[in-house]
Amino acid sequence: MAGEENLKERIGRGETTIGVQVPWNATKSQIEDIWARDDKYSYIAVDSQHNPLVESKLQEVCVAAQELSIPVHFRIKHTNYTFQIGNWLDLGPSVIEVPQTETEATAREAVDFFYYRQPGRAFGKRSWGGAARVGVGETPGRTEYAAWWNRFGVLMLQVESIQAITNIPRLVREGVDCISWGPADLSFDREANPRHPLAVSDDDCVEYAVQVCADAGVRLMVRNYDWKLREKYIDMGVTVLLESPKP
Repeated sequence: MAGEENLKERIGRGETTIGVQVPWNATKSQIEDIWARDDKYSYIAVDSQHNPLVESKLQEVCVAAQELSIPVHFRIKHTNYTFQIGNWLDLGPSVIEVPQTETEATAREAVDFFYYRQPGRAFGKRSWGGAARVGVGETPGRTEYAAWWNRFGVLMLQVESIQAITNIPRLVREGVDCISWGPADLSFDREANPRHPLAVSDDDCVEYAVQVCADAGVRLMVRNYDWKLREKYIDMGVTVLLESPKP
């Protein structure tokens, strides 16, 4: 996997990258079946925010995906668990998403526990360890692996409220690759704030966020779920998508 095309670089360049959700306990054969349904897929995604979190199963999914050279996106259980990001990365994900990000403090902590500390960097607290880490078998040296991981791993912060959207410029910092979209929770917030300019529609919010993210130098990820909506969001400027499996 260490020598494979770098998803982080592709996202940073603004290439269209499409992920597909797999069951939290997916087997290797299930992953292969879902992956084969579309040659546009760039990564698979496992969610623990709204699903059981069984760490042994997460590791099994990640190990199976590594054998297939497929990056794994993992949405963590809760916003307040950013301190555990490094522990979950030790199980093998390539991408971490932090749900319901609202504050600069959450963003700072997520960045710290996602990256290893290196000379010249003012952030990074990830601890060394974890036999299932992606790429560690190919780059086993401590400093070499740390440098490789810091160029490889993808960190996403999910915004799910009007306040979080307006806070995007303050959430973005070195180490954040992507702002992700939470349409359902955002709908609750829009309904609670009907007079806000961004409460008109989800599409208005997406268009606003695309521009704010572009100005901040990061990309926007949208859960479009239905692959038939793919082109709609790409036309709006979204470059990272996450879908349900094609039937």
